Amino acid sequence: MLALSGKLLRLDGFGDDSPREMIRVSTNAALPKSLAADTAFLCNGEDAPSGFGLYLATERNAMSLQRLGPDARKATLPDAAGFLGDGDIIRLSPTNQSYRVLFRVKANNNSLLLTERCNHYCLMCSQPPRDVSDDWVMDDVEQLIPMLPVSTGELGLTGGEPTLYGSRLINLLERIKRSLPNTAVHVLSNGRRFSDLEFAKAYARVGHPDLMIGIPLYSDDPARHNFVVQAENAFGETVRGILNLKRCKQRVELRVVIHRQTIDRLPQLAEYIGRNLLFVDQVALMGLEITGFTKGNLGQLWIDPHDYKQTLESTVSTLANYRIPTRVYNHQLCVVSDAVRPYCVQSISDWKREYLPSCAACDLRHRCGGFFSSGIKSRHSDYIAPINETHGAIAMA
Repeated sequence: MLALSGKLLRLDGFGDDSPREMIRVSTNAALPKSLAADTAFLCNGEDAPSGFGLYLATERNAMSLQRLGPDARKATLPDAAGFLGDGDIIRLSPTNQSYRVLFRVKANNNSLLLTERCNHYCLMCSQPPRDVSDDWVMDDVEQLIPMLPVSTGELGLTGGEPTLYGSRLINLLERIKRSLPNTAVHVLSNGRRFSDLEFAKAYARVGHPDLMIGIPLYSDDPARHNFVVQAENAFGETVRGILNLKRCKQRVELRVVIHRQTIDRLPQLAEYIGRNLLFVDQVALMGLEITGFTKGNLGQLWIDPHDYKQTLESTVSTLANYRIPTRVYNHQLCVVSDAVRPYCVQSISDWKREYLPSCAACDLRHRCGGFFSSGIKSRHSDYIAPINETHGAIAMA
């Protein structure tokens, strides 16, 4: 797991009341001075060039900072931040001597948290909602967007519930369209705000060429869906939101987190989607992330993926028969059936994806989804074992 945030070991050239600062990192010593003034140079142990607005170094390379003049602004990061590279974007907070990496050029997926507020209280929420005033989070994202490289392949927007911002979310999407017209944008939302057709139309008018919204639907039974998200009337508003978005010709992904409260009716949900929501663009069947509320509710949520492998295969088969594009996220290849493996995707972000020691002997490790680092030590399937691709067998440890 990569340490995307942490405490600074030392910060020089900043006052105690200095505001938070967002800045792009560079390893290019020959960067033109007009650009260097607004850039942080990442020192590698050698003498640093002059003219940069900030100098960064991990603890092992801190000697580079000591050789700079007294007027240079400098920050020493822990060695755990050694993954930083050219083009990454970091935010420094002098008041609490901390840092956060906001964007990584080499990441397989960059997601931006827009808010911690939400009108759901899902049993397995990985980002427990907080009823706080956190508009500053959106302020940071709005500042960040113009700094992102135009070559950015994909960008996620998540929460909390992003649509609580209303028109401000629409404005952000318009800003992204102007700055990153070739970037695939994926918004995570519970979909309820789109039950307002006018809001759905405003979202559609953004006209981004590669925009998709991921909306969770946990059951064909309204009562069960509402129980999982801990909100009344959620099912009806979510389905109306999906219908309105498709009425406006918007791309919609349905997301289903698989756990003990959703598994029993998973095949019926697939049939419901095929009969009533055939026009959705994709369905993602997702394994449980053991963090946030999941830890406290694990007793009523956990089910070994091996125990539902046949149910998962039946569900995937139903969706495939309806010709609905289907993906299986957050699952290990050794606990799903052979028929399901082609649908499995390495969906866990690289900074929080890990594998067990026994996975080193697996022939399919390179394309396996792996484990969330937050839960790998707390609970995983009892049936994890290396796959021998030559013989098509699983060698049980």
